Amino acid sequence: MLIQLTHAGKNYQCDLAQPIDIAIPAGQVKCFYATDFEARPYVSGDFVGSVVAGAPVNFFDLQINPHGNGTHTECLGHITKQQELVNDHLQQFHFVAQVVSVALTKQPNGDQIITKTALQTACPDTLPDAIIIRTLPNTTQKLTMDYSGTNPPYLEVAAVQFLVEAGIRHLLIDLPSVDREVDEGKLLAHHLFWNVAAQAAKDNTRSDCTITELIYVPDEVQDGLYLLNLQLPAIPLDAVPSKPTLYALFAV
Repeated sequence: MLIQLTHAGKNYQCDLAQPIDIAIPAGQVKCFYATDFEARPYVSGDFVGSVVAGAPVNFFDLQINPHGNGTHTECLGHITKQQELVNDHLQQFHFVAQVVSVALTKQPNGDQIITKTALQTACPDTLPDAIIIRTLPNTTQKLTMDYSGTNPPYLEVAAVQFLVEAGIRHLLIDLPSVDREVDEGKLLAHHLFWNVAAQAAKDNTRSDCTITELIYVPDEVQDGLYLLNLQLPAIPLDAVPSKPTLYALFAV
């Protein structure tokens, strides 16, 4: 199924029958010592919600921590006292997105980060509303990693400032967080991306912006422009499991 769209004055075509799934299923990865994902049959008296156990249907309860169990999309409610729901803030689900591959830079303290310089080098002169960052090296270990206590790579604050100034409203990355695992609760990258600060008026926040973490972009996916479909379940939380899907764009 071919569709055509116009972006930045240029015409593109994509095939909706050729999706590229960049989500990691819940339970395959873990971070921040989160409770493990679990799906178990509902039990009530003699009823066990499993066809294997003799029930007419499978009827399962889920235990999940969206931030710690797999690909998830979050809104500014992740860091605000007032409850904010990602489904209230994300009202559009298709975006033109730029995939970029960025090499990590090792710091004197041993941390590995995405620097502003590396990001600028990887990005074209103009960016669409969404960016998808694939860190290098890119290994399939990202699909099954337990990041808890490993001090995973993260974004330099100056790199986040670059993205904000470039107009990025939807940031997707293959790391557990845009911030350092242990940073004394500062979460500087999150606050900067959403413009959330103690002295900032709510009207100045970038409340329609999202961060999607723990994606995986296979090596065969080339850097370039894609149509992004950011799919969310209707769960009332600041962050929910998500299924970002890409479609390659071809100039016509």
